[in-house]
Amino acid sequence: MCSAHSCAVFLQLACCCGSAACSLCCGCCPKIKQSTSTRFMYTLFFMLVTVTCVIMMSPTVEKAMQEHIPFYTELCNKLNAGENCSTLVGYSAVYKVCFGMACFFFLFSVFTIRVQTSMGCRAAVHNGFWFFKFVALLACCAGGFFLPNQETFLEVWRYVGAAGGFLFIIIQLMLLVQFAHRWNQNWSSGVKYNKTWYAALALVTLVLFSMAVGALVFMIRFYTDPEACFLNKLFLGVNGGLCFVVSLLAISPCIQTFQPTSGLLQSAIISVYVMYLTFSALASKPAEMVERNGENVTVCVFPYNSGEQSESNIVTGIGTAIMFGCILYSWYEYFLSFPEDYDDEKTAGGQNVKYDEKEGTIYSYCYFHFVFFLGSLYVMMTVTNWFHYENAKIERLLEGSWSVFWIKMASCWVCLLLYTWTLLVPMFFPKRFQA
Repeated sequence: MCSAHSCAVFLQLACCCGSAACSLCCGCCPKIKQSTSTRFMYTLFFMLVTVTCVIMMSPTVEKAMQEHIPFYTELCNKLNAGENCSTLVGYSAVYKVCFGMACFFFLFSVFTIRVQTSMGCRAAVHNGFWFFKFVALLACCAGGFFLPNQETFLEVWRYVGAAGGFLFIIIQLMLLVQFAHRWNQNWSSGVKYNKTWYAALALVTLVLFSMAVGALVFMIRFYTDPEACFLNKLFLGVNGGLCFVVSLLAISPCIQTFQPTSGLLQSAIISVYVMYLTFSALASKPAEMVERNGENVTVCVFPYNSGEQSESNIVTGIGTAIMFGCILYSWYEYFLSFPEDYDDEKTAGGQNVKYDEKEGTIYSYCYFHFVFFLGSLYVMMTVTNWFHYENAKIERLLEGSWSVFWIKMASCWVCLLLYTWTLLVPMFFPKRFQA
């Protein structure tokens, strides 16, 4: 008869090599849902490959590896990776690794089409066999380095990545619009039970609009110049005006008639995000110069620390926070109103697992993997600076390029368009929304 510790170890091996759900060895950990543990593991796979891509694009890391890893040159020669492992770093390496990750998630998306319950064999593969899937992911990522006609592959794959990256951005914007409506709907429903929700709605709305206006004033002050930066002036005026228009539209009588829950909170959230995208676009735009007193002067840049590093830190920090916020919200959406009477796997000293998908899947396996497929392409394009990949370095990711500028500026307009459509669609299909 095995001890509790040996049984727990056996269960972990079953998690890695068998169809068991993934759990931690620690028995003090709370019970975990099978759907949660599965998505956590796939997210972990995604993050590991993403970090690898960032390292591949960093000359600083490459130099540190050369200085601190013994036999670095000999290892490169054995791998036939070229001088200083040139084929294992740079944009081409990131394209190949992300190609493998994208193939991994795309194959799983096709494999899990129409999976309705966790009791089938395809669902068992999706929820278990983590060691074999990790090996398969490594094989897919390594396989990209052995593709024939490398130049043709990189050229074609660049446009596939751009299309997938754009689609991923649209999905992220749709999620943000959904979050704005959900937040306003939940807080508005609370007014029926407690009138203080009015004060909470008003306070949060005021704070968000203040942030949006403050950001607009800041960009007008530091990202415009009397003699240059015409595009900056144009788009600041256009985006600020569009935010004002959608705010008026949200509280207009015609919209309130068909969508009573519409209010200023949603438009405040959208306005803040549009201002962030606008700031990110202006920070990613190539610097402009004007001649003053016989010297070329850089204008319309961040006012502190010469612009580049501070802009990169701020934009990257805010973007990361928004990305994680969207991920957390998507998880929250999946776990709304779930019953708690699931069957548990009784483990000896390990974490118990709730099998919450025996009656039906909590989320679409196929769509889940497809989003990760698009996310792989988005990471590939972002890390390699989209269409300016030849000179891309992770340390120079936000120094400025027109492609990044237009992508982020277009994202502003798509976000506003999606939000406007959600306001107008009840007018076009009133019976459907009444039902």
